[in-house]
Amino acid sequence: MSRSRTERLVNLVICLLSTRRFLTAAQIAATVPGYEHDPDDPRDHEAFQRKFERDKAELRDLGVPLETGTASVFDTEPGYRIAPGEYALPDIHLEPDEAAAVGIAARTWQHAGLAAAASSALAKLRAAGIDVDRQATLGVEPVVRVDPAFEPLTGAVRDRQAVTFDYRTPSDDQPTTRRLQPWGVVCWRGRWYVVGHDLGRDAPRCFRLSRVVGDVRRVGAPAAYEPPDVDLISYVARWSGPRERTCRATVLVAEGRGAGIRRYAEQVVPGEDGDRVVLKYADAEGLAAWLVGYGADVVVLDPPEVRDFVVKRLHEIAAVHPVAQQEVRA
Repeated sequence: MSRSRTERLVNLVICLLSTRRFLTAAQIAATVPGYEHDPDDPRDHEAFQRKFERDKAELRDLGVPLETGTASVFDTEPGYRIAPGEYALPDIHLEPDEAAAVGIAARTWQHAGLAAAASSALAKLRAAGIDVDRQATLGVEPVVRVDPAFEPLTGAVRDRQAVTFDYRTPSDDQPTTRRLQPWGVVCWRGRWYVVGHDLGRDAPRCFRLSRVVGDVRRVGAPAAYEPPDVDLISYVARWSGPRERTCRATVLVAEGRGAGIRRYAEQVVPGEDGDRVVLKYADAEGLAAWLVGYGADVVVLDPPEVRDFVVKRLHEIAAVHPVAQQEVRA
């Protein structure tokens, strides 16, 4: 389900839960964001009716108790509402370890744009009488980080406003400027992507957020376009599918260490200071993230792009664990 449709369904549920009377389709169209149209335009009104019928069916498939009726005997057009008593969840009882897990999830996001969502979820749980320990860690400190472009792009998606940004691909030495009508931001295999309509190429495109250089700037007016109903995850999966490993990296692996690296080696040359291992790869950033997991047992010798990504990743890890970094210096 596309982000725009998801937001429209959430807005519809909130609207129908907030009213005690039945609302007609016309009243819903005038109230719920996402249903804006010209009722005097036959084609526009017909498109709204089709959209509204699909959304009603979707809510019922999701188990939302959508009621149909009229506010009075004089009404000729049926209306819709959701009875709070039928929609409300039963009492939720969390075991101590489950409550701690919720606390861990709330601490996972380390980005201001996402912290609000976690805080809102915790507030709802507390309102339901559930005691959530945000300080419980169970020995685990998860960290999920997002790129700087995440918040401005998600805001542009919400407002349906075009953006422009500089983007660098692995094959280009200099970034190029892109103009995009963003449809949504999704996470695929640990990386964030924005999908939308590339105005410069007049075609759908997908961009990895970690390759956005500098600031994301909004252009044009809000509500300038309507995102299509597209499965963004599937689109990203097709776009970033398996690529041929045509590049090679040389790494120095300590003797008797790095068995996983040796398993994928194209060539291993023993030496006094360790074994020089040649690896084929398609994605320099992905290879660097994998190599970092082997710690001091591996040193990247070539190419510079893989080495630079390793250094960048190590700096990110050090920033997340400043206490450990101070202890090492001491």
